[in-house]
Amino acid sequence: MSTISPSALASLDEQSRNEIKEFLETENQKSRVQSQIHFYNNLCFGKCFADKPITSGHLDAAEESCLRNCVNRYLDLNVKVVGALQGQ
Repeated sequence: MSTISPSALASLDEQSRNEIKEFLETENQKSRVQSQIHFYNNLCFGKCFADKPITSGHLDAAEESCLRNCVNRYLDLNVKVVGALQGQ
């Protein structure tokens, strides 16, 4: 992993620093989204398939319903938590 030294950043013009800042913020947001997806995949996979062997490369109707409900429940919860925090 490479890093940008503070002196290298200081030598850039304001527009370049702002572009780097925006780029880093975007990448951090992407990373957070990927982390959430990974979390939900692990959580919901455990809930929907913990007691059931995987016998096919396709989801049956019950598996698909379980996964959809699991992910939607956690997404709804996150929306409510964020809304409550923003309301404080």
